[in-house]
Amino acid sequence: MIYKTSITVRSYECDSYSHVNNAVYLNYLEHARMDYLHQIGFKYKDVINAGWIMPVTHIDIHYKNSAFLDDNLTVESQSVKLGAISGTIHQTIKKEDGSVCAEADVTWATVKDGKLCPLPKEYIADGLRP
Repeated sequence: MIYKTSITVRSYECDSYSHVNNAVYLNYLEHARMDYLHQIGFKYKDVINAGWIMPVTHIDIHYKNSAFLDDNLTVESQSVKLGAISGTIHQTIKKEDGSVCAEADVTWATVKDGKLCPLPKEYIADGLRP
């Protein structure tokens, strides 16, 4: 299932070329991933409080079209892989006209006490399963 998050481009996110700076897209993706976790009922605070962390281990991003000040963007997030100690979320940033600004595959892992470990089943929300 695809989960959507809306974002409006703010002035400080634009660079000297008057479009969204490429690094800002990473912020959009992170904001949308957290919103996605809330939407699927994933208890991120509970995971953190239990001593787990879920760092991003890899991002493969492809920039396709520029976004500009006041553009209304939609970030679509969807789990495409869930393994024992990691997973991948595919994200697409689109403008109102449907054109794609960027696509990314974001891989995360589960870590406790500095070691890769499987996340306990009680924390796996249905939306994490592809």
